[in-house]
Amino acid sequence: MSIVPDTLEPEAFERLNLREKVELLLPGWQGWYPSLFDAAEDLGLIRARVCAPSSLMLSNRHASVQNEALQAFKEQWSVEDESEAPPLPIRLQGRSLTPSQKPRRRKKARRR
Repeated sequence: MSIVPDTLEPEAFERLNLREKVELLLPGWQGWYPSLFDAAEDLGLIRARVCAPSSLMLSNRHASVQNEALQAFKEQWSVEDESEAPPLPIRLQGRSLTPSQKPRRRKKARRR
């Protein structure tokens, strides 16, 4: 069963934002639902995911969302993983160093 209205192509429906989709499928949704997300969930446009408590850290959540988006992009556009580029040299005070080399620290003179 498709939720796409007969008057709209599936590709055109996919380009609509969430509010437009909900309003197209359920005009007057504001009278029945307290939020757009509740209406979209009932229509099957979005769904909640159960996650581990450790993934509640924002940095972890953003990393996983970013990885999922990157993977979806690669699948959509048939992108293959690139080999890792060699590290770029870092220039410090006219010297060229690779990231594996550490600059020498100067010892501070003691004040008397």
